[in-house]
Amino acid sequence: MGKIPVILASIAMMVMSTSGRAELPEFTSLVKKTSPTVVNISAERVRENRNFRQNDQLYDQLPEEEIPEFFRRFFREIPETRLPNPAPPSMGSGFIISSDGYILTNNHVVDNADEIIVALSDRRELLAEVVGKDELSDLALLKIDAEDLPTVEIGSSADLQVGEWVVAIGSPFGFEHSVTAGIVSAKGRSLPGMNNDNYVPYIQSDVAINPGNSGGPLFDLEGRVVGINSQILTRSGGFLGLSFSIPVDVAMEVVQQLKEKGSVSRGYLGVLIQGVNRDLAESFGMDRPQGALINAISPDGPAANSGLQVGDVIVEFNGQPIDLYHDLPMVVGRTQAESEADLVVYRDGKKVTLTMKIGALPEREDRQRFRSSGSEKTSWNRLGIQVVDLEDSARPEQGNEGVLVQRITEGPAMEAGILPGDVITILNREAVHDREQFTDLVKDLPTNVSIPVLIVRDGMPGHRALKIPE
Repeated sequence: MGKIPVILASIAMMVMSTSGRAELPEFTSLVKKTSPTVVNISAERVRENRNFRQNDQLYDQLPEEEIPEFFRRFFREIPETRLPNPAPPSMGSGFIISSDGYILTNNHVVDNADEIIVALSDRRELLAEVVGKDELSDLALLKIDAEDLPTVEIGSSADLQVGEWVVAIGSPFGFEHSVTAGIVSAKGRSLPGMNNDNYVPYIQSDVAINPGNSGGPLFDLEGRVVGINSQILTRSGGFLGLSFSIPVDVAMEVVQQLKEKGSVSRGYLGVLIQGVNRDLAESFGMDRPQGALINAISPDGPAANSGLQVGDVIVEFNGQPIDLYHDLPMVVGRTQAESEADLVVYRDGKKVTLTMKIGALPEREDRQRFRSSGSEKTSWNRLGIQVVDLEDSARPEQGNEGVLVQRITEGPAMEAGILPGDVITILNREAVHDREQFTDLVKDLPTNVSIPVLIVRDGMPGHRALKIPE
């Protein structure tokens, strides 16, 4: 009789173990169904007098100091010497979206390629042409000469839930049709470094993907594509537990435009923005940190005559809440140019609703930047800084004039993160014209409340919040 409890306990553990296994997803039928739709992509490049780098950095258009060292694109590019010969091909993945040969992949897999070869699951290798590509979403649409191809089923990234199982199929390190699985870790991720140019709300997962997986599909358990694998978090070039995929809803909007005209147009406000922290929220009379704070307005952009002002905090766009500042470029970018949009902003502690016409995103080199420098006249003030007037030829291009911070000591400005070389253009919602007027503004500043300050640093505007003690 004494053995019965032990036996019952063992049976209970076996039942619990069996039950636990039964709840795990079964992937074999999914893989059999979807594998024929996944392709391997080999991109041949000829680059004279250039060295190739393995694992290109995530945002190679940014200054090196702004790029987190552990973010890397995960397509494979083998280092090569400086010879005018074809480089070893970069390897990536893709998937078939129509039976007549349209294939979707990442832009960075095929960018600058002289020849693109697509390997199908039946071992055929076909030349592909680029229908169109889009750097900002990192997507490219290819076309091969084939018919009656197996195609993926397009799902909905909007319906995808955090914690849901997902499956990736691709060619890591050239091993074709490798399958990995994991769960959705988060949605709507903004990757570091892009700020005002981040137009993709990435899906974050813990699916193991490596160099060669780029451009491959991310499936839900129904075998529907919900994302396109694009980035990983890594220090060594391999998987470190975090991967990022482009939502399929965003991708299919891009595909439609690439099919129609070979390029992508995006909505554009013509503002530079930053996030709102607790101190800034207090200084603007907001009950909590939220929204996108306007640091600058392009004089030639759509917002110039819209009623928007520097210092406004955009908290809603066309009925969609803007909780984090990087949400704004994503929703604006998906808005059709020349259409009208309703914006809700915080201004002087109150909500204001504006209607404006959305413009088209200009080329990178045409986007507005600030420039500033200074002269030698100095003045001390309550903030613990010395400022000088700006030379007329070097005033910021937004129309603000401002003063240059020449020296700084311990005080409210230092605590707010203001540095020598910064140009103060707005103080406590008042435009700064010159040193004399700035000095008068400082004398009248209240104590023990957060005060917004707009500065220009290295050509880029940013808000700070300072507080003057009694």
